[in-house]
Amino acid sequence: MTTPSFPEFVWMWNERQGQTTPRVQLRMARWLAARWAARDHELVLLAFRSSGKSTICGLFCAWLFTKDPMLRILVLAAEHDLACKMVRSVKRLIERHPFTKRLKPRRTASWAMDQFTINRPGELRDPSMLGRGISANVTGSRADVVLCDDVEVPNTCDTPPKRQDLRDRLSEIPYILVPGGTQLYIGTPHSYYSIYATEPRHELGEELPFLGNFKRMEMPLLDRRGRSAWPERYGKADITKMRRRTGEAKFTAQMLLRPSNVTAARLNPDRLRPYDSELIYTEANRLPVLMLGKTRLISASCWWDPAFGAVEKGDGSVIAAVFSDEVGNFYLHRLAYLNHDTATLPQVDEATQLCRQAADFLFGLYLPAVTIETNGIGRFLPGLLRRVLADAKISTVVVEAHSSKPKSQRILDALDVPLAAGTLHAHRSLWQTPFIQQMREWRPTTSAGSRKRPDDALDAVAGAIAAEPVRLTPFRVPRNKRDWRPGKINITATTDFEL
Repeated sequence: MTTPSFPEFVWMWNERQGQTTPRVQLRMARWLAARWAARDHELVLLAFRSSGKSTICGLFCAWLFTKDPMLRILVLAAEHDLACKMVRSVKRLIERHPFTKRLKPRRTASWAMDQFTINRPGELRDPSMLGRGISANVTGSRADVVLCDDVEVPNTCDTPPKRQDLRDRLSEIPYILVPGGTQLYIGTPHSYYSIYATEPRHELGEELPFLGNFKRMEMPLLDRRGRSAWPERYGKADITKMRRRTGEAKFTAQMLLRPSNVTAARLNPDRLRPYDSELIYTEANRLPVLMLGKTRLISASCWWDPAFGAVEKGDGSVIAAVFSDEVGNFYLHRLAYLNHDTATLPQVDEATQLCRQAADFLFGLYLPAVTIETNGIGRFLPGLLRRVLADAKISTVVVEAHSSKPKSQRILDALDVPLAAGTLHAHRSLWQTPFIQQMREWRPTTSAGSRKRPDDALDAVAGAIAAEPVRLTPFRVPRNKRDWRPGKINITATTDFEL
C-alpha cells in the first residue's frame, strides 16, 4: 500500500472521525511535509491557541512511522503528563488509522501510556516513542526526532532562573539526537523572554535568538489585514470577546504570537532612554565641570541596599548610581550586584567583602555621597564602609537611611513619573543586569499572598532616584581637580587691611 502524502494522511483521519479539515491545519501539514522532504532538521511551528497544532504534530509522528518504522521519537513537554498526552494520541492514531494499523505490535508489553514500540524490522534499545517532562533525566536516551511540545509554559518561564533552566535543558537536545536528527518545536510564546523570540534579548546575554537558526512557520490568528486565520471558528465578534476577556497582553502573546508579558507590567523598560556616554571631568576658567556627553550634570545620588544572601534565594545586595542635569533628567549610570566569596571567608568576612566591592563601585564616579539602607543588616555597615573608604582615600560621605514605606510604593513613587515623562535615561550597561527584566515583569503587590517577583535592582534604583541629591564633599578630589557641582568653587581675594 502506497503511503499517502502527509496532507492526505491528515484528511483521511479527519474524514474517518467525521470531521472537516480546516485550512489552517492543512497549511501546517503542507509545511511539515515540505520541511521533511527538504531535510530541514531544525523547525519551529508556532500557531495560535486551539489551532490544532498538537493534533497535527501527533499525526505527523504517526505518518513518519509509516515512512520509517525504525524511527525513534522523543517527546519533551513542560510536564510529564503533557508529554504522555501526546504519546497516547499517537498510539491511538496508530491503532485506528487505516495506514498505520499494521504498525501495532501483537504483544502489548511495549504498548504503555508514556512509551511504545511499533512493529519494526530491527531491535533498538530505545522505544519508538517516549514521552518525558522537560525536567526529567533523558541523558541516556537516543532519538531521531525530538518533539518539543509546549515546553514553554508559565511554570517554566515566569522567572529568570526558570527561563535559564529551560534554556539549559533544551541545549542538551543535540546530545540526545543522532547525527542528522530533527528537532521540532511547537507552541506559543508565554514571556517577553520567550525561547521563540525572533530577536535576541541582550539583557539575557544573547547575541542571537535562542532558536535563531531554525526554519519557522508562524500562524497568528489575525493576519496583517486583521483577517481571521480560522473564520469558521473565530469570527470578528468572537475575537473581540476573547480580547476583552483575556486582556490585550495575553491575547498578543497567545493568539498573535508576539512575545510579551502575559501579565501586564507597570514599568515599561521601552520608555527608558538609553545612552552610551561616560563621565568626563573638565575645567574651564578654573571652573570644574562634570559632563555626560554634551550634558552637564549638577547632582548625583547613590543608594546601596545591602544583603548577605544568595541572589537566587532572595534579594541581592544592589548598589545604584544616578545623576541629574539642570532640566530634571535622571541618568541611571551604573548598577551592580555585590556578592561575597565564600572561599575567602576565613580571611575576610562577608561585610568587609561587600564594603570593598562598594568602594570599587564608587571609585571614579565622582559621587559626593552614598546612602545605605539600614533596614536589616544595613545598620551594621555604615561604620565599616567609612573605614574602607578612608583606607582607599575615597572621600564619598556615607549617609544612613531607614525605609518604612512599602517597597512597591517606593518603586512606583520613584520610577512611575520619570518613565511616563520620558526623563529617565539609562546607560547601555544596564541591559546586562537584571534591572531590565525586573522592570518588564514587575507589578505592584496587591495582597500578602501575591507571588513575589525579583525587585532588588528596582528597589536600589528607586532609592537612588528618590534620595535627595547630597551636595557635600566630592567623591574624590585629585590634586588638580575640584568639586564639579555648580556653585562649589573657592575664590581667594587679596586685601590691604589688617585684622
